[in-house]
Amino acid sequence: MSDVVTYAPEQLVTKPDVGLEPLHALDLRVGRIVDVEPFPEARHPAWKLTLDLGPVLGRRRSSAQLTRYAAEELVGRQVVCAVNLGARRVAGFRSEVLVLAGLGSDGSPHLLGVDAELPDGSVVA
Repeated sequence: MSDVVTYAPEQLVTKPDVGLEPLHALDLRVGRIVDVEPFPEARHPAWKLTLDLGPVLGRRRSSAQLTRYAAEELVGRQVVCAVNLGARRVAGFRSEVLVLAGLGSDGSPHLLGVDAELPDGSVVA
């Protein structure tokens, strides 16, 4: 038996239907990564990100396992974030938002983004 976990779409089962209410409860926003710091204290390789989520939400921090990207590839990039999941402590760091990514077949995260420049803080519909 193999210890390798696969995220290949054809090998995954779908989750049960939940309806639209849980989706409508999520506050998804476009944010811009403005700073990236090393996070050596994290259990899994990760970055400490600072995101600009526009004039209403301001700047928020996130711990993100996005080390397939160099820090300079991340700064300035617009990403999709879940902003109302509540803060979480990760190795003593307060992570306030979840940066969304798709998982490659090897489990590596690939950032979700936008295909045009949008104002930071824009709602994802």
